[in-house]
Amino acid sequence: EVQLVESGGGLVTVGGSLRLSCAVSGFSLDEYAMGWFRQVPGKEREGVSLISSTDGTTYHQDFLHGRFTMSADKFKNTVYLQMNNLEPEDTAVYYCAAGDLGFGWETGGMDYWGKGTLVAVSS
Repeated sequence: EVQLVESGGGLVTVGGSLRLSCAVSGFSLDEYAMGWFRQVPGKEREGVSLISSTDGTTYHQDFLHGRFTMSADKFKNTVYLQMNNLEPEDTAVYYCAAGDLGFGWETGGMDYWGKGTLVAVSS
């Protein structure tokens, strides 16, 4: 059974940092590209960061201005999202996903999803 379980969300003040984790079971990180997406109520889910299953290349949305870093630990079968200098606009439910890197930021390119973890940034 495939499971993606996110953790590490919470409440943080502006300028703070959080590290999200996504523990994967049911497949190896060598099999699927992984991604982090986020969603605010009433808005579409948007891509944040992606990581290639083949060479570990990471991709981050330009609007993050270099504040977020995605990484993978293949021994732990876990991916991470380090979020620094958080802003109120980063408040959202963050989802971990697995799928095809060829679809880029499209949510339809992801085959498996976690249930999400809430990140709230207060000003």
